Amino acid sequence: MKILKLTTTMFLMAAISVFAQEKKTETQNLVQVTEHIYMLQDKGGNIGLSFGDDGIFMIDDQFDRNIEKTQATIASKDKQQVQFLVNTHHHGDHTGGNLAMAKTGTVIFSQENVRKRLQKTVEDSKDMDLSKSLPMVTFTEDMTFHYNGDAIFVFHVHNAHTDGDAMVYFMNSNVIHTGDVFFNGRYPFIDLKSGGSVLGYAKALSKLLMLTNKDTKVIPGHGDLGTVADVAFTRDMLLDLHKQVSELHEEGKTEAEILKMTSITAKYDALGYGSGFISTERMLKTVYADLSKK
Repeated sequence: MKILKLTTTMFLMAAISVFAQEKKTETQNLVQVTEHIYMLQDKGGNIGLSFGDDGIFMIDDQFDRNIEKTQATIASKDKQQVQFLVNTHHHGDHTGGNLAMAKTGTVIFSQENVRKRLQKTVEDSKDMDLSKSLPMVTFTEDMTFHYNGDAIFVFHVHNAHTDGDAMVYFMNSNVIHTGDVFFNGRYPFIDLKSGGSVLGYAKALSKLLMLTNKDTKVIPGHGDLGTVADVAFTRDMLLDLHKQVSELHEEGKTEAEILKMTSITAKYDALGYGSGFISTERMLKTVYADLSKK
């Protein structure tokens, strides 16, 4: 009988723990950046939101499985439908909610390479309903929205995280959403197979630094709200890693040999940079693969 009671108690405690974890994941983090600009955090890439008299302007929409929760969070702040949505690149943790958003009448924008890559995904799936999720308006280099009292400058950065990256700069509010061209406090994912490159990524961050100032608030693709100092640190880190690995690569060192050299990343690992989605090993493999490709 005591064993039965103990087992029952353990089961109930486990069930309570699981329920608590599920309840925890149901809550999205809506961070106020300025009076009318917010960052929404959940599973997937950070969402940017501008609320105002003109309506709601949105940047990215995370995974498909999150979208109903995301829409409910937005509605808790403003009952209007989202009018405009910008996809910063094609990955599913930033575009998964496109279909649901399009069905509410939202107009989706992206750099032209984003639509091309999403189009390929639609064709491969053979689900024609997904064609409604494609960006309706595309641009090559940049475009500007005049919305909610802001000049919203959307501009392409070349071969950084992918070949279709866009950053979104709220010029009057001095807030910039970087998409995945900036991971705050962790090593970034550089998608070499989709046109990304280490030096292109660093160059994109340099462009951001030229456009902004020390007071600019930075919404990263992943991680907490950042500053231009955080961006500069990431840019310098990438250039440092690229330089070190490049020299070793030219000496004929193999990938396996370089991965054993913990001194390369020691100061960044000490700050927790390898504890995110991209581990230290994966970061070094990316730099090495990029160099080998060239």
